[in-house]
Amino acid sequence: MPPPTLAEVIFPEQANHSFSRILGDLKRSNLSITNRLRSIRQDAYFVEDVAARLKLPLVANERCGSWYIDPALKAGSAYFKSTDGHTGQWKFSTRRLNLHLLELVGKHNGCIIVDSTRRGKRMPDALSKTVPTWCSVLNRVIFPDLASSHALVTPAGAVSASEASQIEARLPGFVASFGALAIDPAPLREQLGGKPLRPVWVTPASEEDDQEDEEGGEDGYVVALDLARDGSAFHPVVCCTSSRRVAGVGAEIAGGTGYIQGAGDDTENWAMGLTAAAFWRHQDELLAAAEGELPGLIARLLLLTAAEGEGGGDTTATARGLRRVAPGIGVFVGTLAAKETALSEGSCVVTLVSKSTERTTWVKSAAWMEAGLGKSKAASRSLRDALPQICEFVSRFLRIEAELSGNGTPERKVVILCDSGKDLSVGIALAIYCWCFDPCGNVRVGDERESFNKTAIRVKLGHIMTTMPDANPSRATLQSVNSYLMDWRK
Repeated sequence: MPPPTLAEVIFPEQANHSFSRILGDLKRSNLSITNRLRSIRQDAYFVEDVAARLKLPLVANERCGSWYIDPALKAGSAYFKSTDGHTGQWKFSTRRLNLHLLELVGKHNGCIIVDSTRRGKRMPDALSKTVPTWCSVLNRVIFPDLASSHALVTPAGAVSASEASQIEARLPGFVASFGALAIDPAPLREQLGGKPLRPVWVTPASEEDDQEDEEGGEDGYVVALDLARDGSAFHPVVCCTSSRRVAGVGAEIAGGTGYIQGAGDDTENWAMGLTAAAFWRHQDELLAAAEGELPGLIARLLLLTAAEGEGGGDTTATARGLRRVAPGIGVFVGTLAAKETALSEGSCVVTLVSKSTERTTWVKSAAWMEAGLGKSKAASRSLRDALPQICEFVSRFLRIEAELSGNGTPERKVVILCDSGKDLSVGIALAIYCWCFDPCGNVRVGDERESFNKTAIRVKLGHIMTTMPDANPSRATLQSVNSYLMDWRK
């Protein structure tokens, strides 16, 4: 038998393409919706076990965290971003203060913040760095004389001593940025019952070994249980990573098991519109379905959810209602579903719709403006040019109302509505809060000398975010508001 030729040994180009296609198909099959949903449910069992052992309330770090918590067990939501903990980009966000957690922590002597991460990391930066930074900053602000609570505490296995030192060097600046918001720390101290915060870490066992790093695994339980007792000096803020680590550099899938680390992340790329709330409501049906049946099933469930008036997203009763943006002023935001109710109450209503319309058509009555700003990012950019007209419309209504009331305080409220109730409406509410009201909450009269700077705007944004922690005005929206307020003069 003659020896093989070189052409026979080297795979032809067509064969290479076939192998690439097979490998791609294999990865897609492993990253199937079925495997993702099963992995999420498996991780949720771990989260439930942590809550049962520590007897502390569960808080979802949105959006990922809600996939891992049964809504019946969920006590609240948090908004800590991993990007604020990325190496060299450490931040303390004055937009996402998360001060609403303090009351929960004080009442239950701690809480468990749930999040996840993908591709072989032990825990997300949000839990290893953003939350510890938040704890240290708040301890310094709320308990300035309690030096023992001021240190930055990080998990040794996830954050190097060098990186922790660099973050700690920025803490005085973060404290100053919080101080610029002029938030009174006394009520926060009262909510915490005089006890500062202390981060603790709990993760599932990794596939690489049976021992967790310091303050992880069993050590994390021990520390958390010790801090959660009544006589402890700190409130434990338990940072719970729901997904177990998959071995291998950049690995995401546990070989042979179908388990996907961080399956609840990046849902816009795989969930086909399915939300955490819909998953938990229909989990048995979804987990029992074959992979080929899931697209049709998810579509039917979304239609059912929409027909029930709950929307396809994470809409809640709170989100559908109206919420006051800050104490002392009658400005509220909500979704477009609240339009008819707001109009029937005689409120000044500004509705923001996704269809672009001519500005000459916006004013529908003396108390209703419907602004067609367009969709998504385009709407945020259009906002800059629309704000003068919107603010003048609202200002005119408020001045008339203040005069009619006889005491200078409008009796009817201002309502700003958009699709989500969290982005454009919040940006416009911020502009109205600054433009139409003085620092005491009184309606402004004509004052040509009035001007605004970033600090003043940031203070009022801080008030809004404290009242509405789930508000999420985009960067483009806030840039439009800043540009309008700082470039224009009353």
